[in-house]
Amino acid sequence: MWTLKYYNCECCGSDFVSCKALKYHFQQKHFGKVHYEKFGQEVLREKLQDHSKSLHDRSAMETHKLNWENLEERNIKHMAAEISKTCRMCSRHFGTILSREKHEIQEHHFTARKRAQMSTGFSPHNMLECKSPQELQRFADKNIRPASGHLSTACVAEIGALFKLIQDCFPVPASRVIQGGSYIKGTDTQGCSEIDIVLFSDVFANVNHCKKQLRDALDALRENLKQTSCGNRILMGKRAPLSLRFNFLCTEGLHNHSFEIMACYDVLGHAPSTDLKHLYRKLYLCNDSDSAQLCALALLPYQVDFVKASVVRVKELIRLMIHWFKTSFAKSTEENKFRRLPSSYTVELLTIHIWELAGKPLLFSLVQGMRAVLKLLVRYTEIDVVWHRHYHPKFPIFVKVNQKHTRPFILDPVNPTVNVCDTCNAWDEVALVARHSLLKPLFSRHVYHSKRLFLMSVFL
Repeated sequence: MWTLKYYNCECCGSDFVSCKALKYHFQQKHFGKVHYEKFGQEVLREKLQDHSKSLHDRSAMETHKLNWENLEERNIKHMAAEISKTCRMCSRHFGTILSREKHEIQEHHFTARKRAQMSTGFSPHNMLECKSPQELQRFADKNIRPASGHLSTACVAEIGALFKLIQDCFPVPASRVIQGGSYIKGTDTQGCSEIDIVLFSDVFANVNHCKKQLRDALDALRENLKQTSCGNRILMGKRAPLSLRFNFLCTEGLHNHSFEIMACYDVLGHAPSTDLKHLYRKLYLCNDSDSAQLCALALLPYQVDFVKASVVRVKELIRLMIHWFKTSFAKSTEENKFRRLPSSYTVELLTIHIWELAGKPLLFSLVQGMRAVLKLLVRYTEIDVVWHRHYHPKFPIFVKVNQKHTRPFILDPVNPTVNVCDTCNAWDEVALVARHSLLKPLFSRHVYHSKRLFLMSVFL
């Protein structure tokens, strides 16, 4: 079977189907230009000197303001941008995504051919080999959708018992407990069930005090859980700076749940208000990554509510997309061990966005839904998504973040300081695998028409 040859631009990493197209692209976009590292962009060589002089001639007041704004721009993205601008091969961090991509090409020879070899890895009996919507539905019912009936009831009981056990084993009393993750949101699959638990305690005087005490508290919880009757069903993960992670085996269904336990000072108080502006300001001005992550834990229930509000059919589509991410990519190797694909939360938000673009239909074809999401992933540089349910379009923090954002851009609907797309440094690989997926039998052998299906013209 023949394969399509790609010609790769060494300046920006773009792929072209012919040498002539690559040459035209270089003449139009890069000829006579040099890369200006400070601002992550290319400028004409003869203008570089004038450009540098204009920056030097700014007044002291303007320069101070520029430095302060750049510091805040780094701060609002520190929870995620560390990943998007980090080399997937050596973990070196760069000031811009373009600089990171050029480094990967020049230092690690990350060409289009190498990207194709390291990204695509469709598992055997992949759902993309289904030849009809009916076959896809049967596949999802058997291999993706969580168990129902008495198995589901037994699972709920075991999770509830463990939840109470965690609170009892935590070394300090919890004043408030919140839960999140795919299991709580109803987007979990047979192979991916995540449960996040946040324990707030009045013992912590503030966030800084919590940071100092957190490691000891989580270590104590770790040891206490090992000594319980459930200890033989808990497989502890590697120690993380701010959380305790482990897998829990449900005896009835013989399946795993991935737990992440966190603890913090309650920045919103025992009776949280719907007005989150004061927390947004705190997150925006925070210059410490760990403190910002701990403060943001209070937003977990709002994230859960946003996803849970989707109709059942959307959650089925989310499960399919999460399964696609789990079964369509090659496993990371020692060479690209720092590669990070989009988080499950990013996948959830992107799928919800596609559904909203289609007019929020109650019923639709899952095949058409997947096709729409994959098409948008192919054109990931066009992703620009914002919701205004928790912050107004004129809210100053949102305005500043929105003015400086780069695509792909999906602003957390409950946190205007975080672009969830920044948790990924391999969007080019996502686009490549999505492009190959659209050629699979599920999408290539049938064309579906119905007024109740997704409005595909939106994405053409």
